[in-house]
Amino acid sequence: MPTLQRQVASTDSYNYLLFLPDVLRQDTSYQCNETQQPLLPTILFLHGAGERGSDLDNVKKQGVTKIVEQQPDFPFIVISPQCPRGQHWNVERLSALLDEAMSDEKRQSAYASYIDPDRVYLTGLSMGGYGTWHLAAAQPERFAAIAPICGGGNPQAARKLKNLPVWAFHGARDNVVPLRESEIMVSALKARDGDVKFTVYPEAAHDSWTQTYNNPELYEWFLQHRRQQAIS
Repeated sequence: MPTLQRQVASTDSYNYLLFLPDVLRQDTSYQCNETQQPLLPTILFLHGAGERGSDLDNVKKQGVTKIVEQQPDFPFIVISPQCPRGQHWNVERLSALLDEAMSDEKRQSAYASYIDPDRVYLTGLSMGGYGTWHLAAAQPERFAAIAPICGGGNPQAARKLKNLPVWAFHGARDNVVPLRESEIMVSALKARDGDVKFTVYPEAAHDSWTQTYNNPELYEWFLQHRRQQAIS
């Protein structure tokens, strides 16, 4: 089956995979009709440590990128950067990637004009779960909601995240990233009356992402939220 994701090279940030829903990939007249400009929800997906490198096909092994290869009708634009081998997600480079992806001036194709800036969602697994917490804390005003999976962050940043809807996930038997990492962040948000949900899978080990990304409720939850004003 041909791939449903195109590879996009970036000189200022990360190379990434781009998934466009059926309506943008197949209906050329729909894209070109300036009077019918759809604004579509977008997911920024951050992979885990095992998918680092320089081969973008590796990013398709887990998570949202794996899902969309099998679901051409997936209703989100999906941007999936690849972190180079030996590195961790960098907030400044991820921010530059979003700037590039959403800018009409720098865009690689016409898709940028279809991204709804009020419905950009952030999620990631393991190393990408950490990246999700850190990027959201640095720029909470960019996102409508986030879903960090088996990651962790800085509890002192909870004040910046308290108005951002969060749904965190973790496996109770995770022996790679301890459950405590998510618990600390969730507790810090609850202490500040944050908008946070927490799902713990009692029998799951490190792979708590497969059942999370296979669950339609996650995407329905995303779509219930729109971006709020910047948080001081």
